Amino acid sequence: MDRKILLIYTGGTIGMKENPDTLLLEPFDFNQILQEVPELRKFDFAIDTYSFDPVIDSSDANPAFWVRLSQLIRDNYAAYDGFVVLHGTDTMAYSASALSFMLENLEKPVIFTGSQLPIGMLRTDGKENLIDSLELAADRDAQGHPCVSEVCIYFENELFRGNRTTKYSAEAFSAFRSPNYPVLAEVGTHIRYNVPSLRRPIRWGGPLLLHTQLDNRVAVLKIFPGISESYVRGVLATEGLRAVVLETFGSGNAPSYPWFLDALAAFTSSGGIVVNITQCLTGTVDMGTYANGDTLRQAGVVCGRDMTTEAAVTKLFVLLGQYSDNKTVAIKLEFDLCGEIS
Repeated sequence: MDRKILLIYTGGTIGMKENPDTLLLEPFDFNQILQEVPELRKFDFAIDTYSFDPVIDSSDANPAFWVRLSQLIRDNYAAYDGFVVLHGTDTMAYSASALSFMLENLEKPVIFTGSQLPIGMLRTDGKENLIDSLELAADRDAQGHPCVSEVCIYFENELFRGNRTTKYSAEAFSAFRSPNYPVLAEVGTHIRYNVPSLRRPIRWGGPLLLHTQLDNRVAVLKIFPGISESYVRGVLATEGLRAVVLETFGSGNAPSYPWFLDALAAFTSSGGIVVNITQCLTGTVDMGTYANGDTLRQAGVVCGRDMTTEAAVTKLFVLLGQYSDNKTVAIKLEFDLCGEIS
């Protein structure tokens, strides 16, 4: 066995098992994963496991958790050929987005997966998601390089770029979508990679750089018809706030109320950052298309193009942690750092 994969269990539905006495779902001992999924013995590569103790509900994911997870990958980077992270679905897109920005120069696969049903249940989607993710993490091309060298999410036969993904359904096995970027691979009788869409290093063998200084002084402000002046000004007046992800209509439009534009302009002129993200599942922000979008540009709002909210929030966390100067952060926001922008 010349390849080794580290399987990391952080928590989530996939690692739950029904307690026969209480009938409640409880995390099982992940060191016993081969007993739950004996099919893993058929792989021709080694699988080591690491379980967070205690495991976390993904609703409790936060920057400290992302730092711990990224450091675990960094500390084991040289010893393993790839990493599979088992994670709850609710915030998986946030965690995958965060790690895509935190793990700079990544040359190995970091694949997040999970399930909608516990792995111990008869109809679980967990076994297939786990088995396929491990195979994808261990796969090599003709030159011996990893077929995947970025942070991804794998669910229901499809591999997505992590920072392009959002949770689409609370119930369907196909829980995730990548609205503005093609699927990276489809798994059926064969694994079919969408090679032109995969990120590849310009040169192999570069050092992994880890960014663990995260600044979460960020707010998300979703626009809706009838939004009140007191609410908007209250959000923008949050103590210490450095940046706002503004979820707008359509291709980046928002109300043209004078009080609204004045509030945004006052925030940006005082050094705050506002990045414009569309509420739509697909499409991009273009503040030059309509007059209402152009007024946002004049108020100092940064164009977020086709970033997901998850990517915009976590990108800000990382950039704000790297740079104390908001002007530098605003400039960096408009650059594609790791495939998050078309």
